[in-house]
Amino acid sequence: MKELKFKTNINCGSCVAKVGPALETAEGVCEWTVDTSSRDKVLIIKTEQLTDSDIIATVAKAGFNAEVLQ
Repeated sequence: MKELKFKTNINCGSCVAKVGPALETAEGVCEWTVDTSSRDKVLIIKTEQLTDSDIIATVAKAGFNAEVLQ
């Protein structure tokens, strides 16, 4: 399993509630968390098959931005 990290604009509990259903129904997402207290609002995705682009597209459909953290 790989862990993907993204800088996002998911900055509060309401935002997490909005993006949650998109991530929970995305096939291939095993686990996810967002650290809304960090400066970069880091989204961590655990997956075996999804790519960075897949996650960025899923987050965008929920109305948020994500960019890969190196």
